[in-house]
Amino acid sequence: MLSTIADYTRLTTDMSKSMTQVATQPDVSRDTDYFLSHIGNVKTIDDFLNDYRLYSYAMKAYGLSDMTYAKAFMRKVLTEGVSDKDAFANKLSDTRYRQFATAFNFAALGDQATSTTAATTGTATQYVTQTLEENAGNQNEGLRLALYFTRKASTITNAYQILADKALTQVVQTAMGWSSTISSSDIDAQAKMITDKIDLTEFQDPIKVTKFVQRFAAMWDATQAQSDNSTNPALVLIAGASTSVNLDTDMLTTLQNIRFNR
Repeated sequence: MLSTIADYTRLTTDMSKSMTQVATQPDVSRDTDYFLSHIGNVKTIDDFLNDYRLYSYAMKAYGLSDMTYAKAFMRKVLTEGVSDKDAFANKLSDTRYRQFATAFNFAALGDQATSTTAATTGTATQYVTQTLEENAGNQNEGLRLALYFTRKASTITNAYQILADKALTQVVQTAMGWSSTISSSDIDAQAKMITDKIDLTEFQDPIKVTKFVQRFAAMWDATQAQSDNSTNPALVLIAGASTSVNLDTDMLTTLQNIRFNR
């Protein structure tokens, strides 16, 4: 059963409906209402960092929950902004910090930084998207990765952006059938491997992105099925521990139908 493909199709066929379902969940709705009704009162970086509920909501919205504790780090991100090419956020390989500093641009806008669309409804939309992906990941990590890649694909302009993001790297390696062990090789060699096999400009085309993600989903399900079968004690007893696991006909047909070629 191709669960990742099926779930991905179900969620993305009507993404607006999927987003609305998440947005109206009681906890999400409650947190969003608080954020939208209070963020306009924030006039300084200190105000922002000192209201944990607002600050943690914003951090989650931009995929930075694991850095919520690092207030000194985030203060530097916000203080220097993004206008100067040498600003702290611009020097970080992780583009999420630039996105965060752009949304909450205290450096350029001062006490008006939290009144922009990006800081208000834009952040709320990001929060719902993150929650949708997290919920998906709780059921199927492959589905979370597929949704994340779909959202980020159009921002990819070079291979190093992929390699700087563990989730993007995992999607590409899985879709292309590459072992994760290649991540230990030279970074430039990895980048060349990607650009030799994938035309990154195709990630600007939603149809081609969908095709690539479908290939990832099929490969993910195939890998998971193979792993589950190979570690199932009953199957080992019946078939022998050295017996290889074969993909079923439906899986092979699916992979053939969604091959991603340059």
